[in-house]
Amino acid sequence: MSSSLRSRAVIDRQHCATNFTVMPPIDPPVPSACTGIVLAAGAGTRYGKPKALAENGAWLRSAITALRDGGCDPVIVLLGATGPDPAGLGLPPDTAWRWVDDWAIGLSATVRAGLRAAAETGTRYVAFLPVDIPDIGADVVARVLAAARASESELARSVFSDTPGHPVVIENKHWDAISAASVGDIGAGSYLGGRQDMVCVTCDDLATGTDRDFPEVGAR
Repeated sequence: MSSSLRSRAVIDRQHCATNFTVMPPIDPPVPSACTGIVLAAGAGTRYGKPKALAENGAWLRSAITALRDGGCDPVIVLLGATGPDPAGLGLPPDTAWRWVDDWAIGLSATVRAGLRAAAETGTRYVAFLPVDIPDIGADVVARVLAAARASESELARSVFSDTPGHPVVIENKHWDAISAASVGDIGAGSYLGGRQDMVCVTCDDLATGTDRDFPEVGAR
């Protein structure tokens, strides 16, 4: 799930078990059924500083709100390059966080930490959302989460212009395999890319899904 993979990869629709465009109305989400994980541990080398600090923390708060209002409970922020003290990040007072002490290994360390945190909560699903996609809102999260719940594989990810994006929602039967397959700066992407039963959820009508790698491209 690295930004480089997101920018280069194009969805092969033969690897999608189902293609969703607009989800039908659904019942309110079951409390605590999905843990939302904000991936915010990286150093943001191309951006010039950790993206958890971008726009004075606006991106971070936006990701937290998108997951929470989209049906995730709890929401946990994973921090790394900013250090083990979240003071100064402007986290909402009721937001849980974890410091990933081995964040410098790459995205794999953060994904594994997120899976461990989700397992501790006892929820069935985890939803990963990087901090650097500020136009993702609760409507995108809710659509992908609904698709995962409705599918046999219980795997779903958003798709923008036929390109795989985030959030990604993963049921707990997949977590051990993802943790084992994650290495270096490759998170869940290698595992998810090999699945024939991935549900691809078209979200072009809701957001661009574009990650922000450089400071001259501002958040909304």
